[in-house]
Amino acid sequence: MTLTHQFLKVLCAPLLLAAVAGCTVPETATRSNETPFDPYEANNRGVHKFNLAVDRAFFRPAAIGYTKLIPDPIEDSFNNFAENLSEPGDAANFLLQGDFRQSGISLGRFLMNSTIGFFGLANPASDFGIPETDTDFGATLAKWGFSEGAYIELPFFGPSTQRDAVGVFVDFFTNPLTFAPQRPLENVGFYAEFVERLSDRGRFSDTVDAILYESADSYAVARILYLQNRRFELEGNSGDSYVDPYGDVALDPYADVSLDPYEDPYAE
Repeated sequence: MTLTHQFLKVLCAPLLLAAVAGCTVPETATRSNETPFDPYEANNRGVHKFNLAVDRAFFRPAAIGYTKLIPDPIEDSFNNFAENLSEPGDAANFLLQGDFRQSGISLGRFLMNSTIGFFGLANPASDFGIPETDTDFGATLAKWGFSEGAYIELPFFGPSTQRDAVGVFVDFFTNPLTFAPQRPLENVGFYAEFVERLSDRGRFSDTVDAILYESADSYAVARILYLQNRRFELEGNSGDSYVDPYGDVALDPYADVSLDPYEDPYAE
């Protein structure tokens, strides 16, 4: 059984459950500004414990070794390649969101970086001043008016919501570069994204370690970091649902910030 197929077996079940559960959550039960909507906390904490074990035993040492072994310019090229493969999906999602300008920018970046950028290993689009774009089907669902639903933690993927979990499912299975069950060696997008995540984990190892292994409650910290950043990403400062208990700054788990990352602002 290939790595991709093993990954799919683990991923599909929670995503399908999230999709079904999301349809049954009443509108009045969605999250508020003060507290996260986390009715599955017991199960989520079990998944979080599993993710920590996988990170500690495999992902963290592999990521640190990767960043030490691979020179930065080559690592940057691999990351550029992964980002470039996501541009067609970004273009499609922006189109579904009715943002034709951003869709055109994503498509333009993909064409430029795929040609004169050596299949995306270089990033001439940014050098020419074409802004970077990033979106996903979870953002498309938000644009269509779907609420974020309950907070959930996915195996391997980590923090999410019911809406974003469905988005991950759709993005993965609708992209021919990441899902080719009959041609697993051609799932270049899946392997490229894995390498990019490996790079991020290695480069920001100190900050991630502080959140995951030095905090009194890493689950609560990861939950607030994800929810605050995701809401800010989708709604910006104007969104009513974005309330930063530390101030008017989005919380970035990879940023070297001076605030205490271990405090749970929702704790009694």
